Amino acid sequence: MALRATYEITCEHLPFVSMVASVPDATLLVRLVPSQDEYTPFIVTVQEGPAPAVEKAFDEAMFVAGYTRLDESDAPPQYKVLPALSMSDHFPEDFDVGGLKALADTDSLVDEIRVTQTGWIQSGCFADRATLAEFQSFWERHGSFRLRRIKPVSRPHAEADGLTEPQREALLAAAEQGYFAVPRDASLADIAAGLDISASSLSERLRRGQLALIETYFDGPDA
Repeated sequence: MALRATYEITCEHLPFVSMVASVPDATLLVRLVPSQDEYTPFIVTVQEGPAPAVEKAFDEAMFVAGYTRLDESDAPPQYKVLPALSMSDHFPEDFDVGGLKALADTDSLVDEIRVTQTGWIQSGCFADRATLAEFQSFWERHGSFRLRRIKPVSRPHAEADGLTEPQREALLAAAEQGYFAVPRDASLADIAAGLDISASSLSERLRRGQLALIETYFDGPDA
């Protein structure tokens, strides 16, 4: 089943991470431009914050070889940023650059990257849980990975299971983070924080969701 997930990566070596500390009021969205070599250009959108301060940070960043503003309209400023270093040179020697490139060849599409002072927050679509698990495994080896939100992308007959969308989202997040594992790998509070709800609300959604599944799959017409 295809999934859409949002997760937080902690990795200080990711591009622009060290730069945002100098412009804490800015929110930067990053998009990678497909390239055949390791000097992958970036499209950086200044979603919030002062563009001049961001440009000054570009000028001072060692990994930025140059940048060009793509438009002068009132829309959020966008820049094409050229890296000064290849991917192999940008990351430490023990960083698996080949593994990072391999993630781009999986059945996935990361369509939003937001830079933080400790790493990136990414959102995208994944063919299945196994594909998302590849991302999780890679980033846990090179920093940390925290799942914030997960939900199915398309469910032509989803209503047949009797779940509401919040119940389905809660059950998926709980399963993904190990709440149903024995022993448990996550608490109600951990999962609720990622869903931006209280632990008591999550507990209710899980109970109602499990009851809906039991009624759907075990209380058939011949029961």
